[in-house]
Amino acid sequence: MTTADTGRDPAERIAAALELVIDGLVRRDWALICAESCTGGWVAKVCTDRPGSSRWFDRGLVTYSNEAKQELLGVAPTILAAAGAVSQPCAEAMAEGARGGRDDRVSVAVTGIAGPDGGSAEKPVGLVWFAWALPQQTLSSEAVHLPGDREAIRLGSVAHALDGLARRLAA
Repeated sequence: MTTADTGRDPAERIAAALELVIDGLVRRDWALICAESCTGGWVAKVCTDRPGSSRWFDRGLVTYSNEAKQELLGVAPTILAAAGAVSQPCAEAMAEGARGGRDDRVSVAVTGIAGPDGGSAEKPVGLVWFAWALPQQTLSSEAVHLPGDREAIRLGSVAHALDGLARRLAA
């Protein structure tokens, strides 16, 4: 599990990462698709707050329920039964399902436990899985444990999702 960058202000991290994401997408003529659960569309909101985002942002899907993950992203019921919604296989299936195999699309998926309840010993509050799918690149994913209350966990998740995408677009 990766340690989240909690040393910088999340709003500053979001703004800095978003600049890099926009640059990376526009240079390649790619567009972003977000598949979000615990962030409830916050990544998409941050993206579409930017004027001109229609040039590089395609869509956002809020798939909060397992049923939505299956219907809208094609997450297999066997993944949800075996690993649960907050897991590496689910995050990766969300990212792949959102991207849909298109060569001009990039996706980010976020699924986690923002609390205050819903956590367990194996999956505590603050556990968030991320996955990124880029054209002609290997799907990648990672988990972080974010501290704080529900708002802090969700805000930190938005920052980490965009940081991760910026790093992958820079590679």
